[in-house]
Amino acid sequence: MFDNKSLTVSARDLSMTNLNRPVEGLSQQQRRLAAVMFTDMVGYTALTQRDESFAMTLLEEHRSIVRPFFPRHNGREVKTIGDAFLVEFDSALEAVRCAFDIQQSLHELNNNRPADKKVQLRIGVHLGDVIHSDGDVYGDAVNIASRIEPLAPPEGICISEEVQRQVRNKFEFPMVSVGSKELKNVGDPVEVFQIVLPWGRKDDAGIGFERKPVAVLPFTNMSSNPDEGYFADGITEEIITSLSGVRQLAVIARTSVMGYKGTTKKVKDIGKELEAGTVLEGSVRKAGNRVRITAQLIDAATETHLWAQNYDRNLDDVFAVQSEIAEKVAGELKVHLLQEEKMSLEKKPTENMDAYNYFLRGKELYREGSEASLRQALDLFMKAVQLDPSFARAHVGVAECHQYLANVGYETPDVMFPAAKDSLKRALNLDPGLAEAHASLAVFHMNEDDISGQEAEARRAAELNPSLPEAYQMLYEVAGIRGDAEEMLKNIETAYRLDPIRPNYIYLLGLAYFMTGREQEALEHWKKTEHLAPSVTYQSMTDYYLNKGDIAKARELHAKVEQLRPSSPWITYMGGFIDATAGDREKALLAIKKIEERKMGPVGYNYLAYIYFALGDVDGYFENMNRALREHVMFVNFVMYSPLLAKTREDPRYGELIGEMRRMNGLTK
Repeated sequence: MFDNKSLTVSARDLSMTNLNRPVEGLSQQQRRLAAVMFTDMVGYTALTQRDESFAMTLLEEHRSIVRPFFPRHNGREVKTIGDAFLVEFDSALEAVRCAFDIQQSLHELNNNRPADKKVQLRIGVHLGDVIHSDGDVYGDAVNIASRIEPLAPPEGICISEEVQRQVRNKFEFPMVSVGSKELKNVGDPVEVFQIVLPWGRKDDAGIGFERKPVAVLPFTNMSSNPDEGYFADGITEEIITSLSGVRQLAVIARTSVMGYKGTTKKVKDIGKELEAGTVLEGSVRKAGNRVRITAQLIDAATETHLWAQNYDRNLDDVFAVQSEIAEKVAGELKVHLLQEEKMSLEKKPTENMDAYNYFLRGKELYREGSEASLRQALDLFMKAVQLDPSFARAHVGVAECHQYLANVGYETPDVMFPAAKDSLKRALNLDPGLAEAHASLAVFHMNEDDISGQEAEARRAAELNPSLPEAYQMLYEVAGIRGDAEEMLKNIETAYRLDPIRPNYIYLLGLAYFMTGREQEALEHWKKTEHLAPSVTYQSMTDYYLNKGDIAKARELHAKVEQLRPSSPWITYMGGFIDATAGDREKALLAIKKIEERKMGPVGYNYLAYIYFALGDVDGYFENMNRALREHVMFVNFVMYSPLLAKTREDPRYGELIGEMRRMNGLTK
C-alpha cells in the first residue's frame, strides 16, 4: 500500500519507474500474452494541490466505483499507482468492455455534478507480452498501455492497433485512428485508435462524422384543416430533437430540412445535398383527439426502405410515438442507446396538451422573426407556462423571445435580458440536462460579454446534444476571440455539416476558410453552395477577389449581391471599400456619408472604419473601431483574421484594441 503522500504524485511519475524494468532470472515460460488496461484520473494532481482532503475523498469514491467492474470482466487488478489502476485481462474484448462499462458508469454519475466534483478517467488498453514476477507485471505491453492512456480525452478510451484488430468486429462502437504515435521508451511508433463513445464531443481528436447524418424531412400535414400544418411541423421538429439526444447520431438541423417542405425531389438527391446517409419521412393526420402518424426510414444512397410504421393513437400519446420512432431509427442504424438516452426519449415535456399546442404554435411564430410574430410567440409561450409551470422547454421559449426582441432592437436589453435570465433559471431548475436551455444561456452570456460563461454553456449544450449547430457557432465565436483559428474553423465546420443549407453557416464557413488561408477549400465551398445561398456566397467571394487585387471581379460580385439584397448595409460599405481600394476617393467618401446619414446605429462604426482603412486613414480606422468596441458591436473575427485588414494588425494600436476587447470579455484583467 502507498502512504498518503504517494497519492499526491501523478501516476505518470510513479508508473514509469518500474513498469519496463528487466526482471532477472525469469524464463521465457513465465511470459504470457495479455491485454493490459491502464487508468488515470483527470486533474487529480492539481486537485491535491488545491484541496488534498477532498482529493482523497474523490479518490476513494473513484476506487469504490471502478473496482467492482474488474472481476465482472475477468480482469485481475495488478496494483494501484497513486490515482491509477493497472489491470490485466486474458481477452482484449473483455478489457475494452470493462473500460466502456467503467466510463459509462462514471459519465452517468458525472452528468449532474459540478465540474469540480466530477470523477473523470482516461483509459488506455494494449495487447502484448507481459512478464509476471512476485505478483507484479512488467514489460512493453504495460509501458505501451500507460503511454496510450494520456492520449484519450476525459471520459474516453484509447487502444492500440493490436487491440483494435481483435475487437473491431465484436464491439458496437466505432474506432477511429488518431495516428501513429511516437511513445516514450517504445522503439517503434504505435498506431492508436480512439473509441467513439456516445457521450464524447463530436470534434474530439477530429472525429465525429464517421456515420453520415440522419435527415428528418418535414412530415406532411394530412389533416383536413390546413391550419393544422403547425402541428405536423412541430412533430418534425420534436423527432429531430429526440434523435439529436442520441449522441452517436448526427442529425441535420430543422433549418436545413424545412426547405424541403412539399418538395418533389428524390430522396437520393436530398441525401446528396445534405450529405445525409438516411432520410426519415412521414405524415401526420390530426382529427379531434386522435392522431395518425406514419414514418419510414430510407437509405439515401439506394432509396431502399429500411423501416416503416403507422401509429394510430390518442393525441396525448403523441410523445410516446415520437419516442418509439426515435428508438426504431436508432435500432435500424445499429446504435446502442445508453440508459440515460432511453430515459430522455421516454420523458414527456408536459402532461398538458393545450400547453403543448401553445408551445408548437409559439415555435412556428418565433421562426418567422418579425416583431409581430415574436410578440405573438412570446404570448403563446407565456400561456404554455401558465398552464404548466413545469414545462421547461416553454420557459426556454419565453427566454429566447426576450433575447431576440432585445437583440434586434424591438425592446431594451435592460428589461429583456433580466427576464430572459429568470426564465432560463427556471428551465434549468426543472431540467438541468436541457440542451436548448444551455445553448440559450450561452447566448445570454455572450450578450453580457461573459466569454467564459458563453464557452462553458455552449460546451454543455454540445455535450447534451451533439447535433445542436447553435452550440458550435457559439464555440466558433469564442475560439475566434481567444485567437485560436484552428478551433474556430473546426467549430464552424461542425455547425455547417449539421445545418448545411442555413445561409449564415454557408457564409461563415466560406469566410473562415478565406480568413485562415485555406483558399482552395474556400473556392470549392463557394462553388458547392452558390446555388443554395448565392447572396452570402457572392459576398464572401467579393472579399476574396478584392484581396487578390482583382477589382473588376470584386465589382461584378458586389453587383450580384446588390441585385439580391439592395437594402443591405454591406452594399454601401463594400462599394465604398472597393472604390477606396481602386483609388476613387470621392466615391468612397460618398459611401461614408451615406452610412452616416442612414443612422445605422453603433454597428455602422465597423463599416466606417473599414472604408477609412481602405482610404489609407489608419487613425480613422482605429477611432471607429474603438467606438464599435465601446458599444459592444465590433465584428471581432473580421478585425482579427480578415486578410483585407492585415496591415492594421501591424499597428501597435491593434494590440491595444484586442487587449481591451479581451478585458471587456473577462479573458484578461
